[in-house]
Amino acid sequence: MKAPALGPEFVGRTGQILERLNRLYPALIDLSLTRLETLLGRLGHPERHMPPVVHVAGTNGKGSTCAFMRAVAEAAGWRVHVLTSPHLVHVTERFRIAGQIVSEHELAAVLEEIEQVNAGAPITVFEVLTAAGFMLSARHPAELTIVEVGLGGRCDATNVIQRPAACAITAISMDHEAFLGDTLGAIAGEKAGIIKHGVPVATGRQPAEVMEVIARTARAQAAPLWRRDHEWFIAPTAQGTALRYRDAHGTLELPLPGLRGAHQIDNAGLAIATLRASTLPVPAQGWAGIAQARWPARMQRLSGHLAALLPARWELWLDGGHNPGAGEVLAQVMDEWADRPTHLVIGMKQTKDATGFLAPLLPRAASIQAVAEEGQHLAQPVADIVAASGGRATAGPTLHAALSHLVAGAGADAPPARVIICGSLYLAGVALQRDGWRPD
Repeated sequence: MKAPALGPEFVGRTGQILERLNRLYPALIDLSLTRLETLLGRLGHPERHMPPVVHVAGTNGKGSTCAFMRAVAEAAGWRVHVLTSPHLVHVTERFRIAGQIVSEHELAAVLEEIEQVNAGAPITVFEVLTAAGFMLSARHPAELTIVEVGLGGRCDATNVIQRPAACAITAISMDHEAFLGDTLGAIAGEKAGIIKHGVPVATGRQPAEVMEVIARTARAQAAPLWRRDHEWFIAPTAQGTALRYRDAHGTLELPLPGLRGAHQIDNAGLAIATLRASTLPVPAQGWAGIAQARWPARMQRLSGHLAALLPARWELWLDGGHNPGAGEVLAQVMDEWADRPTHLVIGMKQTKDATGFLAPLLPRAASIQAVAEEGQHLAQPVADIVAASGGRATAGPTLHAALSHLVAGAGADAPPARVIICGSLYLAGVALQRDGWRPD
């Protein structure tokens, strides 16, 4: 059986190694721990030698929550490793080691070491990348390692971590139903699988069905549970210029989050609650770090080549949200932006629920254009997105064409407006490349 293509984002020396490894086990996703546990044993169990780990699962907000924790820890003067997925432009983005994105040279060397030790055994690319992240983390000193789950939790490759300092579960909604189940309860059960015996777990606001599953799992594991509006609280101050966080350890006065959107208050609070639940000795100056959090393709304003195509008083934004829950969050942001019209440029992955994502956006958008870029991995056909919109959307059919259509319709001296490119992290990667973005 021929292994599926990895996609154009795997390039260079690391891409060549991963293409070879991809042929060993022709499955893009196969949730299991056995293959990786065997490989990690041959590698000397690097997952047991990492700096203290915070393990983060959920549907929406995982990356943002990781970004807030990193910002807090670095503001406290800590060295921090962050292992996330997927990447947007280059695979090295998945590995931030002691504050710096790993060099391709070092990553390639680790991948070649894994390839040699694995000796042709079946293994998925995500399992290889997970092992690489653990090895990099174990080999570099740091005070904290933040690990984001790839898919689900219970059988996700990252769940070989046996004793994290704390776990976090972000907002859960419908996504990846083919792998995680077709109900919120089933999906929550998979996500809650990261909860370990006696290890504290923090979570933000959740649907009642989800919270019931998380609470039941925490009780079964004797894991202290920190829930928003129960064990921890966060809200804007009366003036709306700052935040106030409170839990059993006391009250914190905080700046507004560095990431845009009301939903980021939940993510920022969850990051703080998780670190405080862990009992890791975070210095007091770290908490103000939430104002410094940055995370690409999460309501990120673009200012490069693509943005230059628009009229002078227009803004171009990018968001990689791609499921119904993300659509609801994006709709809330659009409500905050009632001062001017918002135009949407949407591209989605073939397996995503375009109808569910679009539903809350349709009544709020000044216009909607569907796109499918040549370099957009597994792009949903433009005609399918148009159909999912009930005919409201029109065909872009590419980013450049869609932006050009907006300019032609508005004129060079158009009044202020906003454009959001959204619907897919793969499209976000293409947009960032076209705009000239480089990770810091």
